Amino acid sequence: MKLSKILFIVCIALLLNSCNKKENQQHLFILSGQSNMARLNPNVSFTPAVKKAFGENNVTVVKYALGTQPIKRWYKNWKPLHGEIDPKNGNLYDTLMVKVNKAIKTKNFDTVTFIWMQGERDARTNQGNVYEESLLGLYNQLSNDLERKDVNFVIGRLCDFDMKNERYPDWTLVREAQVKIAESQPNFAWINTDDLNDGIIRNNKEIINDLHMSKNGYKIMGERFAEKAVLLIKKGN
Repeated sequence: MKLSKILFIVCIALLLNSCNKKENQQHLFILSGQSNMARLNPNVSFTPAVKKAFGENNVTVVKYALGTQPIKRWYKNWKPLHGEIDPKNGNLYDTLMVKVNKAIKTKNFDTVTFIWMQGERDARTNQGNVYEESLLGLYNQLSNDLERKDVNFVIGRLCDFDMKNERYPDWTLVREAQVKIAESQPNFAWINTDDLNDGIIRNNKEIINDLHMSKNGYKIMGERFAEKAVLLIKKGN
């Protein structure tokens, strides 16, 4: 057999092996945040979308979220602009990591994607001036705990609820921080939620430019999170 033909066969075999490995990769998605994440049911649109992209048995979704909570409940080194670190910081993060650690004990994951929807409380309580540092710190905290340098990050930007900063004085500041971080690294991304807070919610109540999303808004939010996550994973591969 000619050498060129042997090399061709070897190349094809390697290519097929590589494709097979990618098809069987395991993907972990970690979802967390406050009320707009708490109200998002991954099973409605997010999980079906990522399973469609990567396979029914290749996806694990872990979610822990709690309404009205500031980022300091996740980020352990959070501190106000003028103040000290509270030793009680990070208790919600610890609860989240119990779920995450349970997942990683059973599988070796090829990719990890962190999906974050939070910031309303910090915007309301004038903590926007430390939000950028805190959000990036939270990402690094998670990456270090997972001992990974390749964690993807998808951020849900706050909606257009209070663009004049009348009720939540740091609303636009937090929005800007979220986008700045999301556009700072190739494996980071953000989704727009400005068009998701009008429509019908529970009990057929209609909302307009609300703090929270409509029923259909949460469905679309899940789709958008999934779309960005899939793009980042495929780009990384």
